[in-house]
Formats: sequence, C-alpha cells, structure tokens
Amino acid sequence: MTRNEYIKNIRKLYSLSKLLSDKNDCTVLLLKHKTLDKKLVLRSFGEKIAAYDELLSVNCENLPLIYDSITLDDGQIVLEEYIEGLTVDEIMQSGRYRFKGAVRVIGAVCNALCVLHGSDIVHRDIKPQNIIVDKNGRVVLLDLNASRRISDASKDTVIMGTVGYASPEQLGVTQSDKRTDIYALGVLMNVMLTGEHPSVKIAKGRSGRIVRKCTSINPKDRYQSVKELLNAL
Repeated sequence: MTRNEYIKNIRKLYSLSKLLSDKNDCTVLLLKHKTLDKKLVLRSFGEKIAAYDELLSVNCENLPLIYDSITLDDGQIVLEEYIEGLTVDEIMQSGRYRFKGAVRVIGAVCNALCVLHGSDIVHRDIKPQNIIVDKNGRVVLLDLNASRRISDASKDTVIMGTVGYASPEQLGVTQSDKRTDIYALGVLMNVMLTGEHPSVKIAKGRSGRIVRKCTSINPKDRYQSVKELLNAL
C-alpha cells in the first residue's frame, strides 16, 4: 500500500480539518473523526523516521502520544495525538519570557529529550515553533522530522535543522549527538529571555552563563547531558 492509498482509506472515517504542513516530502494533516469528537494528526513521510517507532510504547507528558506508525511501499505514515494550544513562538509574539517561565519550558523539553536520548535519538530541530503549550500548561516537544539515531559516522550525511538553532556539527562538521540538542536548548533559552540569538545579545547573570555553556562551539565544552543541564537550571 502507498501513502496516498492509506490516506484515502483513513478518510472514510476522518475528514480533513486542516493542512498543517506540506514540504520536503512530508505532509502533515489534521483529521477529525466523522462521528466522534476526536482529532488526530497524520504525518506522511517519504522515508522512515525511526523515532516514531520508538515512541509507540512511550507515555511521556512532554511528548505527543503516537497512536500508530505504519511503514508503506513509498514511506511512512504516523498517527499522532493532536494538541491544541499555542507554540512558544506564538506566545512570544506578546513578549519575552521571564527566567522562571523559560526554565519551566526548558525543563519540560529536557524531560522529553531524556526519553529520546535514552533511545539514542537526537531531535535536531528544537525551536520555538516546535514546542507547544496547551490550555492546562502542558509543554510538548513536537516534530521529529529531522531526528536521527546517533551513529558512529564521522559526520552527518544530511544537513538538517533550522538556521540559528542548528549546532556546528549539524552543518556537516562532525556527527550530531545528544549535545547537539543541548546547543539548541541554549539558543532557545536565550531567545526566550532576550528575543535575540546569543551571537547578537546574551542573557545576563546565571542564565547567560548557562547559555554560553550550552552553545559552546566544541561539544566537549557543553553540558554533556540534559540531566546535567537540568541541574544547572
């Protein structure tokens, strides 16, 4: 079965509520059950994203529930929990975060990364647009499209990530690993507190010292795990 055939079949039960994204051979649809008041997110990929298989058996407050992951003739379909809320990017349209609020969000993302890193998966695209906060304050890390398993390769074979948040190793310098996500967390924290990338303006005091360590060019100079970063926060 192909991805289009699968989507055609599932739309017998679900109607298309919204096209969330369609780029780089990845289509994301918001579907609504035709008789039940239930929505879900369908992700269609042209290649397999291993992280979604790993999350099938995982229940983490700071990651979306993965209902199913189906390998098809021309790629993969993932059925995922729909989370209604605002992204950190949308929240920041009305102002910057204070330190306590930023730490709460960073701590939640670290919790999600503990799960991913525990399965040797690096997210590689942590940014305000990929973190959502629902009406109850639940913080969820989304979008594993750029994720990859940590390998013994000398460097990443495919450059992925978002400019400004991507670490030097994601640009083909060396192999990305858990410290790649720590780099992005440092950029994220600084943007939440100052509205600027650390290269332009860095947060003051203890938060600035944390940002500097997270975003060290050499991965060996960063926090070596998200637990270590959590302890610093």
